[in-house]
Amino acid sequence: MTRTATPTRTRLRSTTLRRLLAAGATLSVALTVAACAGPTTSGSGGGDAPPASAAPAAEAGSALDLSDVCPATVVMQQDWQPEAEHGAMYNLVGDGYTVDTDAKTVTGPLVAQGVDTGVDIEVRPGGPNVNFQPVPALMYLDEDILLGAVNTDAAIVAAADQPTVAVTSQLTKSPQILMWDPESHAGAKTIEEATADGAVVVTSGDVIPALLQSQGIIGPSQVDTSYEGTPQRFVSDPTILQQGFATAEPYIYENEISAWGKPVSFQLLSDIGYSIYPEPLAVRPDALEEYGDCLKKLVPIMQQSQLDFLESPDHGIQVILDLVEKYDTGWTYSEGVATFSVEQQKELGIVENDPASGTFGAFDPARMESIVTDFVPILVESGSISQADADTLDPAALYTNEFLDTSIAMK
Repeated sequence: MTRTATPTRTRLRSTTLRRLLAAGATLSVALTVAACAGPTTSGSGGGDAPPASAAPAAEAGSALDLSDVCPATVVMQQDWQPEAEHGAMYNLVGDGYTVDTDAKTVTGPLVAQGVDTGVDIEVRPGGPNVNFQPVPALMYLDEDILLGAVNTDAAIVAAADQPTVAVTSQLTKSPQILMWDPESHAGAKTIEEATADGAVVVTSGDVIPALLQSQGIIGPSQVDTSYEGTPQRFVSDPTILQQGFATAEPYIYENEISAWGKPVSFQLLSDIGYSIYPEPLAVRPDALEEYGDCLKKLVPIMQQSQLDFLESPDHGIQVILDLVEKYDTGWTYSEGVATFSVEQQKELGIVENDPASGTFGAFDPARMESIVTDFVPILVESGSISQADADTLDPAALYTNEFLDTSIAMK
């Protein structure tokens, strides 16, 4: 199975924003799985028996010493399987980590900027590992989770019942794309040009088509929401446009799908109004006070970790690849895709400083207000949120910049 052969991943990561699998029965299953941790195996970049962390201890009381302010194990929840888009978390997992192959978690010393912070980090993957539950639901099910990766539109959907507050972004703009065959749409450089001939746009949900229709880029006859995550449709009918990620599909289709084996053209959806913050790190509102002292140190560490990962990704990538192998869920992820992802994150400006403030990881208040203005009507129309909840939604409640180190920025 390749990354494109996972339909539920596509739905959750593209955020069709229906309240999938949030029923109590599903939550109970996940709780049982989490509670029944199985045997553990050691790992570090694929090694069989890695040594304990050799990183020197952070200076007591310094910005990198978390031992006196954070939980002994800082638990972080991702929304999908290990991949380079989550590099900031995995980059912090120091040598000497252990992998729980039953619960699908990795735990090790939290090593930041070359020093041991005095606490452990546990990273939990999402998707099939948690029965495809949304991250906000997991954060309320298990309050040990301090940080979770929650798309802005997913935060809007959960705001009424499971509110979260984003504390720093990791990817500045969404890597989601629509892609097309350059031979079937000769000369097309944009989605608008590629769809001008009436081409069908195949997605897994209605948010992207609704966005395109609101801008007059496509008409109702061009909407097809039957995308199930596999390459078969695109390969067999290259006249369509199909959703994907700039950090994966262009590489996969050219290098790992033998039935295609050539470049694709694409445009970032962020270029045409898909303005959400993808997978910013969020906490429950109660954690702002309870773990405020921790967040003052941890949030800058997360800001810097993303930049460190993009600058020197080898350790993070090797942790990711080791986990993919050990978790053995059917998810495949190659070093080639991981390296391509890092390159694309930088080259396409998917990771960049906040244009408004110049700080990496900051949220722009005007952008947050615009996201709510643009996406709430779509979410109400799709039934993802009620009009009553929409009327009381405060954009400022979805994020905070108070814990950021404003001096941290991409060079």
